[in-house]
Amino acid sequence: MHKTNRMLKRIFPFLTWIRTYNRSLLYGDLIAGITVGIMLVPQGMAYAMIAGVPPIYGLYAALVPQFVYAITGTSRQLAVGPVAMDSLLVAAGIGAMQLSGEGAYISAVIFLTLLIGLVQLLFGFLKMGAFVNFLSKPVINGFTSAAAILIGLGQLKHILGIELPQSGKIYVLLGSIFKNLSHVHLLTFVLGIFVILLIIGLKKVSKKLPTPLFIVVLGILGVVLFGLEGKGIHVVGEIPQGLPKFELPVGHWDSIGKFLPIALTVALFGFMESISIAKTLEEKHPEYELDANQELRALGLSNILGSFFQSFSVSGGFSRSAVNDESGAKTSMSLVFSTLVIAAILLFLTPLFHNLPTLALGGIIIVSVFGLIDVKYPLFLWKNRKDEFLLLIATFVMTLSIGLIEGIILGVLISLLLLVYRISKPHVAILGRIKGTDYFKNITRFSEDVEVYEDTLILRFDAQLYFGNKDYFKKQLYQEIRKKGPGLKFVILNAEAINYIDSSATVLLERIILELREKNIQFLIAGAIGPTRDILYSSGIINILGEENLFVQTIDAVECCTNHQERSTIQKKVSLQSQKKSL
Repeated sequence: MHKTNRMLKRIFPFLTWIRTYNRSLLYGDLIAGITVGIMLVPQGMAYAMIAGVPPIYGLYAALVPQFVYAITGTSRQLAVGPVAMDSLLVAAGIGAMQLSGEGAYISAVIFLTLLIGLVQLLFGFLKMGAFVNFLSKPVINGFTSAAAILIGLGQLKHILGIELPQSGKIYVLLGSIFKNLSHVHLLTFVLGIFVILLIIGLKKVSKKLPTPLFIVVLGILGVVLFGLEGKGIHVVGEIPQGLPKFELPVGHWDSIGKFLPIALTVALFGFMESISIAKTLEEKHPEYELDANQELRALGLSNILGSFFQSFSVSGGFSRSAVNDESGAKTSMSLVFSTLVIAAILLFLTPLFHNLPTLALGGIIIVSVFGLIDVKYPLFLWKNRKDEFLLLIATFVMTLSIGLIEGIILGVLISLLLLVYRISKPHVAILGRIKGTDYFKNITRFSEDVEVYEDTLILRFDAQLYFGNKDYFKKQLYQEIRKKGPGLKFVILNAEAINYIDSSATVLLERIILELREKNIQFLIAGAIGPTRDILYSSGIINILGEENLFVQTIDAVECCTNHQERSTIQKKVSLQSQKKSL
């Protein structure tokens, strides 16, 4: 019984708080839910435009996925719904397929949403929540800044009143903009600039103002009162009234090869965005703990079930989650109330949005996405980490010029190559004894206070030993041996930082021990941790090294070399302990 309850609570985390739910929690959740629901209306419609689907689909995406996450998610403040970055990735991926007609495009977007959900759900069951760590901060920063620029340029068509082809490449967008400058609709341009300046001004007055909602209301009133539609201002037009119907997504399984790379990218990036926001909120709420794998499953279910009700891809939104938290949300019941707000709007209020000018939504998008451009972090990297700065710039340039999905994939590959390069040439230190102590430190850092032994070389290798860096290890070791000259009698490898030795490196290590022995140089290992000692025994290195040459601390090895001091019983026991001794 208890096992069943635990399993149900893991699948449906809302069961952990629903039994103690009371009136004090209800008030905060209700206010937060209404606030987020109202906020979702302009945002959802705007992000639907980014995704390349009619604005109504933004409201559909704010309906079922919110409710599903409310009962399956472990974060109690994360607000799930349509977000700018996911929408742009969807538009870039589906747009590249060059489908004919709006119906085919929408069908592909909804099928992609189903696929994204299946990927996230599968990753959640496989407990691959940590997989998102491959998206390093420089890659994310470079990608996000480039994506913000692409989104902003893509929405200029609503501010300029011109038609522009949808593209994820900056040179295509800029070329189209310059080519159509002669067709700019002057009134649309003037009103668009006014909207952008008004949004910026209102944000400076107070960040708590529902600025997007105010702009939507102002835009609708402007169109109605001044007859702006008749003067060439584009409006959203007729929006279907009522809740979305249950429909199975049209299958595109014959083109799965085209959809899968996009689905993987959006699934991982959406999860990364959600989990980073959720972790930030968790720090303020110690009453619960996040489960990264359940978050993956919750997002997956939200997208899968959402796709049955015409939703496009959703994930956690930063601004809405912050507002949800600040408005007093205590549990994910706030998302249930937000869902009810959206449902009420779909049932009764969609005719009000007929006269909403698209330039208002375009202005909202442009101001919000340019807030994603972070200049401080690249400047910090330029001053402190040039290699990571170059990684950021490379991702930024590739995303702008090659494409969104290609940019982030190449950015991840370059970051992995950078990681491989670093661990193939790790830090190597020559140690000496700090005078008057038993501490052994890098002689280049403590040159005045360190004592160096003429007949002993103490080398520390700060990484695992594997096929990728074994030759570098040998090169550095032999280089230091030559520097010591013919008086060298002992080589001590400080293995404190070596947590693994692969089969290629064990062969090399055996060869080094034997080569040095032929030159009458004794090889010793000090400070090896348990897993490394296990490898020394299981690989047979210990048979060539000799148990008498394995030490707990560097000082023990040095005392043995200089004073031929015998180890105590406990020193022997600790230095030779291994789970693989009997093998």
